[in-house]
Amino acid sequence: MLYYLDPLRNLKCILTKMINKLNNAYKSIGEVAELLNLKNSKSGKLNTYILRFWEKEFKQIKPKLFNNRRRYYDKKTVDLLIKIKYLLKDKGMTIKGVKNVLNTKGFNLDESTNVPINMIDKNFKSRISNISNIIKKLKKK
Repeated sequence: MLYYLDPLRNLKCILTKMINKLNNAYKSIGEVAELLNLKNSKSGKLNTYILRFWEKEFKQIKPKLFNNRRRYYDKKTVDLLIKIKYLLKDKGMTIKGVKNVLNTKGFNLDESTNVPINMIDKNFKSRISNISNIIKKLKKK
């Protein structure tokens, strides 16, 4: 909705619509590789082959194939690729492990990281107190 008497408000409305359209638009394989930071460390070129490999490994990844068989990814697929990259690269999971995680119903990536620390490591509290005692001793010297 445009407000003819308030040009600043009009500009804000137009920019909001443009940002929403950009977020919902299809992204090419190069744009997704750049978004996921899949770059070769030596040459700096984008490693788009990783996305094509993941496409073969994970049945959930289904890009749209348009003219000349070019791959375009929608927002849902990009979000899934972000989860896969996080689980593979950041969490250090195997492809088989990521497949198991993605195949479980009701999987939510946010829930997997919101586990209380004491549930992850029962000795965590004692380790923290040991570390704090060591720091106190070092400060006294």
